Amino acid sequence: MNPWWLILGMLAITFSIRYSLFAWPNLHFPTWLNQALHYVPVAVLSAIVVPGLLMPEGELDLAWDNAYLLAGLVTIAIAKFSRHLLTTILGGLVTFLLLRGLFGQLPL
Repeated sequence: MNPWWLILGMLAITFSIRYSLFAWPNLHFPTWLNQALHYVPVAVLSAIVVPGLLMPEGELDLAWDNAYLLAGLVTIAIAKFSRHLLTTILGGLVTFLLLRGLFGQLPL
């Protein structure tokens, strides 16, 4: 298949889905669908982040020196108690870098 046809097809589908919300602004979803859509961002973010925490090298790593997993757990705790996005991001990043340095895993 020609890649340009594939790109144009994806463009048409993406545009039509997004344009439909502007074309019919009075469109209302059922309550059950609105409730289900409420969990989509959390599910997508979890699907992206959790494999990176548990399998940083491509296979399951639950060892005590997995800086990704430990920093992730600390970041979750920071988010739980601070409820502040910037504090969570900076705290997780600093924790990750400190753990990587402590474990001797920083690239030199």
